[in-house]
Amino acid sequence: MRAIRFHQQGPPDVLQLDEVPPLPPPGPGQVRVAVHAASVNHLDIWVRRELPGVGLPRIPGADAAGVIAELGPAVTGLSVGDRVLIDPGYTTAPSVEETEGHPSQSPHFGILGESCDGTYRDELVLDAQRCLPFPERWSFAEAASFPLTALTAWRMCIVRGQLKPGETVLILGAAAGVGVMCIQIAKLAGCRVIAAASTPEKRALCAALGADDLIPYAEADWVKECKVLTAGRGADVTIDYVGKTTWRHSLKATRTGGRVLTCGATTGHDPTTDLRHVFFRQLSIIGSTMGSNADLRAALTVAGRGQLRPVLDRTLPLAEAAQAHRLIEGRSVLGKVALSMQQSSP
Repeated sequence: MRAIRFHQQGPPDVLQLDEVPPLPPPGPGQVRVAVHAASVNHLDIWVRRELPGVGLPRIPGADAAGVIAELGPAVTGLSVGDRVLIDPGYTTAPSVEETEGHPSQSPHFGILGESCDGTYRDELVLDAQRCLPFPERWSFAEAASFPLTALTAWRMCIVRGQLKPGETVLILGAAAGVGVMCIQIAKLAGCRVIAAASTPEKRALCAALGADDLIPYAEADWVKECKVLTAGRGADVTIDYVGKTTWRHSLKATRTGGRVLTCGATTGHDPTTDLRHVFFRQLSIIGSTMGSNADLRAALTVAGRGQLRPVLDRTLPLAEAAQAHRLIEGRSVLGKVALSMQQSSP
């Protein structure tokens, strides 16, 4: 079986195409999935570059889509040949958090590619309940571009962030994988969306997804622009997973009593926070990580109605995983980059 692995952490060049031992047969409640596509997330880059405690060698990748190739004992509801995408989150032991519907808060929660070997390979063996059907109109590459970003954005915006109709939502890095999901979900929630993106092409994508206002935040005082667009008040909700380079400005762009949502820190996890903005202006800072299988199913239900879709910039062969990582790190893509295991896959 082919797999992309890194044997030491470092730059994209540490990724190499290896032959690895075949996986064991699926056990009770498990299935074997022939992977047709996997997508690249910032999580993969963090794991490859610097995440402490990663076991080596490691196969990166949280997202995948493919075809059920084999059923283990006692599997119901799935058949060989079904097209499925993968829920990237899992738990290794029961917990109160999982029982309450919040598995990503459990100390036993893990993510494919981060906590164990991931999806940049020809086959996966995993629990059947983590294999979900996706809309027929999607290609495998599009389906592989959906789970992690949709799951993360859905939980952050709907479950944790509690977006309400009529609210104004400022989204930073709005043309990235999570950002394009946040635009669509915020519009579904009845919000006005201000999308901040760095290039005309990225802003055009945001507009096509439904953003009401656009800010060229790489070349403008985007806090001032946000205040102008909100009659001096600021955004009701600011979504910032960019991190260190934007964080202190995000607090300023948010109205008194507003909410700042975050699910990541692509430019650094240690920003300066002026606590006076937090307590004096009564801001709520809400963190969110991944979500539940139910959250992903909810997002897929909306996607099935054509109201939420993945945004795929391009698909590369599996062997070009290093180039895919360079593209994401260079912020030169609109949405997601996928890796194809089969050149003939749709």
